[in-house]
Amino acid sequence: MEKQRTLATSAQYSGIGLHTGNHTTVTFKPAEANTGICFVRTDLPEPVVIPATVENVTLTLRGTTLGIGDVIVHTVEHVMASLHGLGVDNAIVEIDSNEPPAGDGSALPFVEAILSAGIVEQNAIRRYINVEQPIWLSDKDTHLVVLPDDDFKITFTVDYHHPLLKSQYGSFTIDKETFQREIAPARTYGFLSEVEELKAQGLIKGGSLDNAVVIADDRILNDHLRFDDEFVRHKILDLIGDMFLIGHPLKCHLVVARSGHKSNVELAKKLRKYMDDKTKQTRLVTAKAQPEVPELPKVNVSLPTELPITQDFIQKILPHRYPFLLVDKIVEMEDMRAVAVKCVTVNEPFFQGHFPGHPIMPGVLIIEAMAQATGVLMLAKPEHANKLAYLMGVESAKFRRPVVPGDQLKLEVVVLKAKGRSGKAKGTATVDGKVVAEAEMTFALIEAN
Repeated sequence: MEKQRTLATSAQYSGIGLHTGNHTTVTFKPAEANTGICFVRTDLPEPVVIPATVENVTLTLRGTTLGIGDVIVHTVEHVMASLHGLGVDNAIVEIDSNEPPAGDGSALPFVEAILSAGIVEQNAIRRYINVEQPIWLSDKDTHLVVLPDDDFKITFTVDYHHPLLKSQYGSFTIDKETFQREIAPARTYGFLSEVEELKAQGLIKGGSLDNAVVIADDRILNDHLRFDDEFVRHKILDLIGDMFLIGHPLKCHLVVARSGHKSNVELAKKLRKYMDDKTKQTRLVTAKAQPEVPELPKVNVSLPTELPITQDFIQKILPHRYPFLLVDKIVEMEDMRAVAVKCVTVNEPFFQGHFPGHPIMPGVLIIEAMAQATGVLMLAKPEHANKLAYLMGVESAKFRRPVVPGDQLKLEVVVLKAKGRSGKAKGTATVDGKVVAEAEMTFALIEAN
């Protein structure tokens, strides 16, 4: 099974935004497994995290804009395409303005930055978006069809009533090498006849022949094209970026005619719903089948000598499994103290029903995460071999700040008592150093069998 990937280190790129004209620095950083892609506006008094998902798309006019509340990031499609095309599943994209740099109008500057940081595998399985039957979306002359396939393929046709362009057709199997060589260099483009109208709409404030191909009635104003069919290749580039807003890479064949950002995002939403429905149906069938209950773990293991302690070890101690294993890893562990990490992503199953329009992690699950971290700490001790920790009571619980998608929970637990058949611990959960929840927890230590 393929593993998820993130960056090995950080990398930056600076420049002028195409539509806003703002000077911007974007910083690509590694992220924990299952984080997905998150944009972080660092220019604000309090940094705001915007998960790059279809739910957070606010505008599709001449680009794809993400936002939460009043905080937005314009024109994310080239960044998203670069991460998707290079096979990066998890990354933090810090940005000190409201639009990534336009660069030369292609994805190449972002590709080069990401490759300079390096890409590494993570200890988590990659999940793909695939289909078992055709899915389609049509609106007038725009058509998008998704077909089952073992690879990620795109077949795209553009058709302009223009003497220079006419129709262009491209078909590619998208992998890392093909994306770098055939798709990433293709530049954004526009028509000279539209320039004044776009400026009147407050757009292309940073546009120039250095970051866009401009087409007049009888000629192309730039010196040369990078490909004879550069325009359809750039449409494919935009589609790769927009489709990554589903939250996972694709294995299917997209057959598309005359699509733009609006239709791309609508298809991404439709595919996201298809995947969610398929997941729910799988769970329903599994529940009806009434599978045999797995045996509880035999807890008689020695603490690892190196940190962090990953879920592979945690699952040897705790009986919890997805979607209720709420500890990603243990980053610190002493005799009576441990620090665990939980990365909160928009794909958490509880967000589907808990304030879905404004997702907030339920406070009781933050306490459960602290309890699980405490369980690892208690049960890893030799005297508690083959026992389980049942949470029996919670005291002095306080919830001080909301926890939202994109946050990384730091869970510090201190054992106050662990003797005989009971234990007590104090837990503190923080995000970026600020306390979000705290509680004292009482446990019953019982035999695993």
